[in-house]
Amino acid sequence: MACLAGRSWRVDELPGGLTNVNLRVRSTDDPEDRAPLDVVVRWTRGDAALLGIDRDAEHANTVAACEAGVGAEVLEYRPELSMMVIGFLTGKALVDADFADPAVLRRSADAVHRLHAGPRFTGDFDMFARQAGYLDVVRREGMRLPAGYGDHAAAWDDVRRALNAAPRPTVPCNNDLLAANYIDDGRQVWLIDYEYAGNNDACFELGNTTTECSFTEEQTDAWCEAYFGEPTPADRARVRVQALCSQYGWALWGFIQEATSPIEFDFHAWGMERYEKAAATFRGGGLPQLLEQVTS
Repeated sequence: MACLAGRSWRVDELPGGLTNVNLRVRSTDDPEDRAPLDVVVRWTRGDAALLGIDRDAEHANTVAACEAGVGAEVLEYRPELSMMVIGFLTGKALVDADFADPAVLRRSADAVHRLHAGPRFTGDFDMFARQAGYLDVVRREGMRLPAGYGDHAAAWDDVRRALNAAPRPTVPCNNDLLAANYIDDGRQVWLIDYEYAGNNDACFELGNTTTECSFTEEQTDAWCEAYFGEPTPADRARVRVQALCSQYGWALWGFIQEATSPIEFDFHAWGMERYEKAAATFRGGGLPQLLEQVTS
C-alpha cells in the first residue's frame, strides 16, 4: 500500500468482520517530518458477487460518510488487491447491551440522523430486490434453506405492498448497522462498514438496528423518539415492519455465507436466528395491524 511504503509498522487483527479481515496498522518509525500512521486495512474475503457487494460503490459511499461527519477518512483504495485503507477511529465498538444506556442510544441515533442528512450515496438499496436475488442464488446453488422459508411468500408480498403504498424519500443508509458498526468515543458515535450502503428508506436503517441489537419494545420506542423527536404511529410501525424486512432478507445472506465463506463462523445459526425472528412475526397475528398503521 502506498500510504505504508517506506515505513515500519506493527499489525494487529481487529475482531469481527464476516466478509473482511480488518487489520489495524500503526507506524513505529515516526520522525519529526512524518506524522504517525494509525489506519485500518480492510481486506476482502469471500465471493462479493454472490452477496451483491459492489466494492467501488463501497469505496464511494465510505468517502461520502466521511463527508457527512460520521465515517472514517479513506486514505487509499486498491481494488486490484481487494483492499481499502481507512483512518482508525478511536472509541469503543458497541455491543447490544450498550444501547440500554439512554445517552449511548441518543448519540447513536444522532449519528444515523447525520448520515441520512449527508451526501447521497452511489446506488440504491432495496431489500425486496436483494431478497429475491439472494433466494435465487440459494435455490440455484442448492444451498441449505429452512423448510418453511417459502411459506411466507404471500405475507412478504403484503409487506411490500404496504410499504410501497406509503413511500418515503430515500436517504443515504448504511443498511447493516449491527452494534459493532457503531463506534462510540464518548462524545459522538461514528458509523463504519459500508459494504451494503445505498440510498434507502430511513426506517429500514432504524429497524435493522432494532433487530440486530435485540432491542426490547421499550428500546425500540426510545430509538424512534431519539431519531424522529415526535414519531407518529406510522413511523413506529414502519420501523417495526422494516425490522421484519431486515430479518427475512439478511437470513439468506447467512445461508449463502455458510456455503461460500472461508471464514470459520456458524453462518447457518446466524441466518436461522434472523429467519426465526421473521417467522415469529409472520405467524404472530400482529402483522396486519402494523401494515395498516404503516399506510395510515
